[in-house]
Amino acid sequence: MSVMPKVKACLFDMDGFLINTEDMYTVATNTVLKKYNKPPLTWKIKIQLQGRPGPKAAELVIDWAKLPITVEELTKQSSVVLDKMWPTCQFLPGALELLKHLSETNVPIALATSSAKDKYIAKTNHLREGFDLFGPHVITGDDERIPPGRGKPCPDIWLLALKSINDERAEKGLEIIKPEEVIVFEDGVPGAIGGRDAGAYVVMVPHPCAMDVLDVEYLKEVVGNGEVLTSLTEFDCTKFGL
Repeated sequence: MSVMPKVKACLFDMDGFLINTEDMYTVATNTVLKKYNKPPLTWKIKIQLQGRPGPKAAELVIDWAKLPITVEELTKQSSVVLDKMWPTCQFLPGALELLKHLSETNVPIALATSSAKDKYIAKTNHLREGFDLFGPHVITGDDERIPPGRGKPCPDIWLLALKSINDERAEKGLEIIKPEEVIVFEDGVPGAIGGRDAGAYVVMVPHPCAMDVLDVEYLKEVVGNGEVLTSLTEFDCTKFGL
């Protein structure tokens, strides 16, 4: 690991990193694809969708599968399936434990999710034990401060999440935290690239199926000076002074 400052804040992706909603998106999309006699998603296309704002992900699916429907129609049909699944989603291994540890040790945390605010609420209403720990520091994909076309893999949402933390610190007269003093936790390639380009240290935990199709050398390029784990339970807080 490269020499880095003591970590002063942690920023988190949500879908597929903290909670198991990524697989739910796959089920819903495949349901629509089957309706139009199209093959199911492969992980080669799936890794391009992870972490992207919903409309962009839908556009990629339509182009890939040559679906005869609009982005709005795909979103509507998928939502019929997803809205029934959100109340069943759960924390992934190690996620809740890490959030609690960081909260108990007063490490600032923020959430940066490409999910729109209404989807964020639907997914987390029954998981407030963990998500309440973020306090006001929750940035959703439809935040008006993110310019059009600047979702992940652009770094904007990560920098906005850090700004949320720093605005609160400034009000309290506390030192501002720099991007290089931050860990970005992600499962998807687009979000990891955004975290890297924001100047943060990236800890990437890809979906097991994504690991099967992602080239190891490419992953090293994606995370820069960061690291790739097979499970969040492997993350060593002590290595970063957390």
